[in-house]
Amino acid sequence: MAEKPQPVRVLYCQVCSLPAEYCEFGSDFEKCKPWLIQNAPDLFPDLLKEADSKEADKVAQQLQSTALSSGSADGSAASGGASASKQEEVKRLPGGKIKKKEKQEVVIEKIVRNKRKCISTVKGLELFGIKLSDASKKLGKKFATGASVVKGPTEKDQIDVQGDIAYDIVEFITETWPDVPETAIFFIEDGRKVAAA
Repeated sequence: MAEKPQPVRVLYCQVCSLPAEYCEFGSDFEKCKPWLIQNAPDLFPDLLKEADSKEADKVAQQLQSTALSSGSADGSAASGGASASKQEEVKRLPGGKIKKKEKQEVVIEKIVRNKRKCISTVKGLELFGIKLSDASKKLGKKFATGASVVKGPTEKDQIDVQGDIAYDIVEFITETWPDVPETAIFFIEDGRKVAAA
């Protein structure tokens, strides 16, 4: 009787989250090299030849500076003080793609149609934990206009409110939802983002 096949254990790179043998095809192979030398030296013997004793010390220092731990099971890499200086938090996706965390801000834009009719669009309320359907109902009642949740050009939901209420809406948003600071509300005027405060 044949033996039962055992599952293959795959070693994933802690830097780019790809299997270690595919790191060379990722976008961050230079960043992966120190981790590969320390944790998978048999996969890339050429890397060991390149790294002499001086470079081995440098590799150890790089590993300590990037604060990578070979024992972490979730596959995420803590980037230490480097990411603390950045305003936007960067999330790494498989394949080396980078996804930036969205800034918490509300953007209000006035769109003119048919010369006199206006639509005010409100984007970004959902980033503060506000349900857009509830917000559109409150806006419609407050300003006695039609308000609806629609998909915007970037496939994200936004609130369309009939009428030119762009400047009145700031006060209403800050009073109704105290979690939204006035410094996080912006207008788009002439293609530029202008702070509401």
